[in-house]
Amino acid sequence: MTPLTPLFPTALTIAGSDPSGGAGIQADLKTFHNFEVYGTTAITLLTVQNTCGVSRVEIMPVDLVMQQIQAVLEDIPASAAKTGALGSAEMIEAIGAEARHWTFPLVVDPVLFSKHGAPLASRNSGEAYRKFLIPYADVLMPNIPEAEELCGFSLESPTLIERAAKSLLDLGAKSVVIKGGHLEGDPIDLYFDSAGHRRLPAKRIQTQNTHGTGCTYAAAAAAGLARGKQRFAAIRAAKKFVTAAIRANFEIGHGIGPLNHWV
Repeated sequence: MTPLTPLFPTALTIAGSDPSGGAGIQADLKTFHNFEVYGTTAITLLTVQNTCGVSRVEIMPVDLVMQQIQAVLEDIPASAAKTGALGSAEMIEAIGAEARHWTFPLVVDPVLFSKHGAPLASRNSGEAYRKFLIPYADVLMPNIPEAEELCGFSLESPTLIERAAKSLLDLGAKSVVIKGGHLEGDPIDLYFDSAGHRRLPAKRIQTQNTHGTGCTYAAAAAAGLARGKQRFAAIRAAKKFVTAAIRANFEIGHGIGPLNHWV
């Protein structure tokens, strides 16, 4: 059966579920909707969590996740895709084997831990990302701890951040965004590609309600790519969106609240 051409661009998110609605698949779909992109999903893991913490993580069988991806793509062609929490090295390898055949752009958010510090990937996932998935990333979006895990050294200076980005580009990623939210001062992100690097500045917003920031940022980047934006333009628009969503955050629950995806 020949797939029908959808009325809107489509984006596939391959990620975990957050029943409290602030991160993961739920945040991705909210973000896609804001950008007028039709969202499809493949759920890699289930969490038991709320704004106060994560108490359980169950990783889906790899073949079940692959069947989700294949079922969606054979019926609804993707304009872009993104990955979030993948859970295990075996999952990363299997998704990389699929991604090598994709002709649409892929955003890789190498999620290793939840906002509350709960592990969302196995210990050998860093090597799996380097070997199996980063080579097919159009945009790779690690935060500072994730970049350190992927590169194997601390990012304690701008020189080391640039060295880390170069090493990730050398693995095959077409562009790398190293997010600065974990640094002191304002959260300045750095975008790197073969032409060099550019800054994505923002003022730090004083709030604890930042649950789902990384998921939302990567989903917004994927939505921009799905709508035909060039990589840096998509990242710049995503940065603007996630900053506004943090600024408009609201109190819900008793812990770390979510962004406001209605901005």
